[in-house]
Amino acid sequence: SAWAEVTADTGLRLDAERAEQAAATARLQHLHRSGQAPEGDGPAVTRLLTASAQWNHARAVLTHVADHAPLPGPEARLLVVMLTLRTAQSGVGNLVGQDLKGLPLPDPEHLVGQLVESGWLDIAGTVDELIASRPENPTRIGVPSLTPDESDPGPFTFGRKMRPKLSGWAQRVVGEKKLRKAKTSADARLLALALATGVSLDGQLGPEGEGLGPEALSSWCAIDPGDLPELVDRLTAADWLTEVAVTDTAV
Repeated sequence: SAWAEVTADTGLRLDAERAEQAAATARLQHLHRSGQAPEGDGPAVTRLLTASAQWNHARAVLTHVADHAPLPGPEARLLVVMLTLRTAQSGVGNLVGQDLKGLPLPDPEHLVGQLVESGWLDIAGTVDELIASRPENPTRIGVPSLTPDESDPGPFTFGRKMRPKLSGWAQRVVGEKKLRKAKTSADARLLALALATGVSLDGQLGPEGEGLGPEALSSWCAIDPGDLPELVDRLTAADWLTEVAVTDTAV
């Protein structure tokens, strides 16, 4: 833009302004994707969902993924949950390499490749190109099973404005500093996300503080119910949970 000002060339100035606007848009999209906020806007998302409808929508996504997961195991489940949130509503969305690198996945390239081979995920280009993509040039992805048509509006009832809110919130929970500092694995991050769908404003788990059912939690997290106590201990050690007991009927 400085050169445009020096030369007083209107065409150059307009091109420069468009380029600056495109770069700003790319940066803003990346902030939203990663659950951050533009400077001065405060936190874009918090750990808590503050309305029962949001709880229901988040749990609906976890339940849908549990019922239709294309691959076994918590690492694949975490990735599928995040991609489902990214593509819910239209069946398509944008992804950059950092979205994958920010998850606790030892081999994200392999997982993405498996999802593509299974037919669950479509990507523009190659897996390597996706991993290398940046916010200013994201990779287009698609999930055919989430693409609506005239006879099937899709599995979710939340609107277009709610989808990025849920996606950004989940990104923030999964990437929370305490969980990253403790180097928690995919199963612990999934449990944190699942528990966060039922945290009230006063920090209690479940309606009236009665906790959440272990069967649903283990199903959402692709783990055995017997693994819940150890994962709760890990989240407690990371200072993500406090005063939580695991029983046969509730966490």
